[in-house]
Amino acid sequence: MGMPQATEGWTAEMVRALPDDGNRYEVVDGELLVTPAPRLRHQEAVTELMFAVRPYVHGHGLGCALASPADIEFDPRTLVQPDLFVAPLVAGRRPREWSEIKQLLLAVEVLSPSTARADRTVKRRRYQRHAVPQYWLVDLDARLVERWRAEDDRPEIVTDMLLWHPDPNVPSLEIELPRFFAAVLDE
Repeated sequence: MGMPQATEGWTAEMVRALPDDGNRYEVVDGELLVTPAPRLRHQEAVTELMFAVRPYVHGHGLGCALASPADIEFDPRTLVQPDLFVAPLVAGRRPREWSEIKQLLLAVEVLSPSTARADRTVKRRRYQRHAVPQYWLVDLDARLVERWRAEDDRPEIVTDMLLWHPDPNVPSLEIELPRFFAAVLDE
């Protein structure tokens, strides 16, 4: 089960020094979050989203779309690994090193029993404070996406068409959620 560890004062450097034991280690504002390897259905959802997001991002020259594992360090006490994320261009090109990613255009987490609490509270608040324009929480059981913006007090609940419009000069990305959930859940 993913849960915060009692030790306070964790840093990104300390997390990077932990053993590669199959768990995902993140630190948010000094709080260590440990989660086991994701379930198959979780990875199916991440992959299906990547099939939609990556061609859009690359086709419009917005940056790069990637999936975890990753080392996104917002500050020395915060190192996150969103399931899927979009990083903007750096000096007109895609980032080449994790250390070049200082901002995200989009962060996505697919909820699972071991991550739901941290994804909905600790990580969401951190993404909002870091002004990530959109944070999506994909709930496979409820067949919906909670869309959070940096200034939101409550999420927008999306069940039909998920639109993402990160640049006013390009058309929106459209993801038909019923079709997405049917593909992930093999229906």
